[in-house]
Amino acid sequence: MNRTPINRELFQEKLKKYQVTDFAKATIREIKGIAEELECESGIEFVKMEMGVPGLPPAQIGVEAEIEALQSGIASLYPDINGLPRLKKAASQFIKSFVNIDIKPEGCVPVTGSMQGTFASFITCTQCDEKKDTILFIDPGFPVQKQQITVMGKKYESFDVYHFRGHKLKDKLEGYLKKGNIAGIIYSNPNNPSWICLNNEELKIIGELATQYDTIVLEDLAYFGMDFRKELGNPGKPPYQASVANYTDNYVILMSGSKVFSYAGQRIGVACISDKLYTRSYPGFKTLYGGGTFGTVFIHRVLYALSSGTSHSVQYAMAAMLEAASTGEYAFLDDIKVYGRRANKLKDIFLRYGFYLVYDKDMDDSIADGFYFTLGYPGMTSAELATELMYYGVSALPLNTTGSEQQGLRACTSFIKDHQYELLESRMQLFAKNNPL
Repeated sequence: MNRTPINRELFQEKLKKYQVTDFAKATIREIKGIAEELECESGIEFVKMEMGVPGLPPAQIGVEAEIEALQSGIASLYPDINGLPRLKKAASQFIKSFVNIDIKPEGCVPVTGSMQGTFASFITCTQCDEKKDTILFIDPGFPVQKQQITVMGKKYESFDVYHFRGHKLKDKLEGYLKKGNIAGIIYSNPNNPSWICLNNEELKIIGELATQYDTIVLEDLAYFGMDFRKELGNPGKPPYQASVANYTDNYVILMSGSKVFSYAGQRIGVACISDKLYTRSYPGFKTLYGGGTFGTVFIHRVLYALSSGTSHSVQYAMAAMLEAASTGEYAFLDDIKVYGRRANKLKDIFLRYGFYLVYDKDMDDSIADGFYFTLGYPGMTSAELATELMYYGVSALPLNTTGSEQQGLRACTSFIKDHQYELLESRMQLFAKNNPL
């Protein structure tokens, strides 16, 4: 075997330091920490693909609006727990412009990133009906969302959608809903980590079953509009971002400023609750609080218990970015299409040296190029591949941590720099020599 860029003994030392006995179960933060220490001590540059963090400058429109807000003195004031009226109106307009769905500003609620939005949604959903105490994950998905369920002492079930695309989704999903214990269904679209995009047939199945079994859908649109196979960035014109909102009233759309506007550091998102769900009362709320609707409990009970509101100044930033996008002043998707171009180049390199795409199809279409993609290598498990790539200075996330039943890795394109394509090419050439098929 040819010598690898990273010394194998050094890597094993780092595993012991981090007390990682099974690399397939290593967290994103552990992989990141090990990669950074190996890079520092070896002097070998890592191609880092484990973290889903924006790799672009923040939208300047947001930065300027936030600075102006801070200079006006709003930092001394608690934000309204319901949210800045300007932001609520802007979010409502953004949803209309790019999803073609009407949601009143009242139901568009600022949260400190989609993570707080899902946390609050999980709590509220599981309080509606004492018989419904479980969240169903359509996997693969964001590992931390399951951690949220564990932290709050609730239950979850999950299944890998890999073998259940299209009409096959109906029987699989209904098998869970028939039990009567599912309070909510969650998925991301485009999907983290696989980058599959559920289509209208599948969203219709989810929506109609959610109505039939009175279950709430949590649609995580953290990567809003990033199916770059379609021109989704023209306000008020089709095609629109696909959404379950076209097929049920039982939904919460979770939007984030992190990836779409590269505004991750300020922690801003919006939970957009359907008009009917917002005003709906549930027996569980009467038992716990003496009354309330989904919307008022979400805001005045759950969110208020988590925080005194979303950071005041960043609400002005988010409002400005949403407004500019909705009027067409800011072509927000143009800024982030670079992720798709990076994915295309990276995939070409890996495929050239014997790798394959794990989630490679959206029904009959090839998967989109975007923020994430998934890759495998014949004969290697997720743990084996993740470990082996570390010896070549490449870090990625094992798929099993995302609820996937497939063997492989999630690769993120956000931190890739132009000079690293040549670097990756040479390392994967060596990888293929050391791991012949």
